Amino acid sequence: MNFLRNAWYVAAWSGELSVEAPMRRVLLGEPVALFRDNEGGPVALADLCPHRFAPLSRGRVRDGAIECPYHGLAFDKTGRCVHNPHGDGRIPEAARVTSYPLMERYGAVWIWMGEPQRAAQTPLPDFGYLDPSENETSTGYLLSRAHYQLSVDNLLDLSHFQFLHPETLGTPSITAGTMDFDDDGETVWARRATQGEHLRDAVALPFGVPKGVPVDRWLDVRWNAPALMSIEVGATISGLPREFGLTSFSGHFLTPETEASTHYFFGFGLPKKLGARAREVVEYAVEMLMGPFRDEDLPMLEAQQQALGEREFWSARPLVLPIDGGAVRARRIMERKLEAERALGAENACRESAGTEAGSPETADRGCRGEDGPGNTCAGHRREVRLVQVR
Repeated sequence: MNFLRNAWYVAAWSGELSVEAPMRRVLLGEPVALFRDNEGGPVALADLCPHRFAPLSRGRVRDGAIECPYHGLAFDKTGRCVHNPHGDGRIPEAARVTSYPLMERYGAVWIWMGEPQRAAQTPLPDFGYLDPSENETSTGYLLSRAHYQLSVDNLLDLSHFQFLHPETLGTPSITAGTMDFDDDGETVWARRATQGEHLRDAVALPFGVPKGVPVDRWLDVRWNAPALMSIEVGATISGLPREFGLTSFSGHFLTPETEASTHYFFGFGLPKKLGARAREVVEYAVEMLMGPFRDEDLPMLEAQQQALGEREFWSARPLVLPIDGGAVRARRIMERKLEAERALGAENACRESAGTEAGSPETADRGCRGEDGPGNTCAGHRREVRLVQVR
């Protein structure tokens, strides 16, 4: 499956994990068992007992370890077997399962499914408004039956509000407004602004806008790879500067389940210093958006996925409009990142096959078994050998 593996993904909201029972979630095409250890720390293990391939998520958590429901072998947070109830209790060396690096931040449990040593070197984008220690937060979850990049396209182009959500989120002012896109090679921004817009009641209510009063609204979307998005929506009485208005922040995290399905995590946060009103607004925001997302966005994404089938997106020759500026930028960045990861994986595999260590390219042509065929040196190693010779 074609996923960026050296990246952080949301595996679950923090409140979903328990010290009593594991939960199963398929992430990047791989079943994962998630639970908490005795200290309350999050744990993620491959959901497959190495003995007879039973799903560990059907077992139970005892003393911080997950017990296989079939024959009782228990595995700790590192994936090492710590208990064998059979025979003399000896634990075979092969009795271990993959353990994934995790990070708990912004009210979510984040998982790293690539090279473990790279996890600590890769920071998360800022979603400080979802830090529950300083903010009132409310979260939601939906499963989308579509490729995660279709959901990214959906959120980077909010012009669809006017047509897909005409009674709740959108007005005719959306397409009449201004739009702007830019990126720095890592972050994409899609900004949209309206003037003199008459908000739908469902949107006007949390912003405290009196009925019938026109506003200037801005909708700014930030994207970071692979699919971590922040949306800032603000509104002020028409003609007034933005600092006189109110602003809502929401995080949208898209984690691939398979090539054709996506875990969609979303949350709202407002500072606790705003008082009880902050709790009311974030809970209302999740409740208000859940309906349109579930009843209008998800069916459209599923219909798109069915129309595409197994075709690659660009091979279907999509028509590109000016409103697609953000989505196209994000897709191009992802293509570069995926290609770089594939190239790195091929070079690493080539080194391993040749019996050489990374950093010793001068010996890389001793029988490499890379992509260029048995007995040949892969393109990556040929490049490195030439560099050594030049020196």
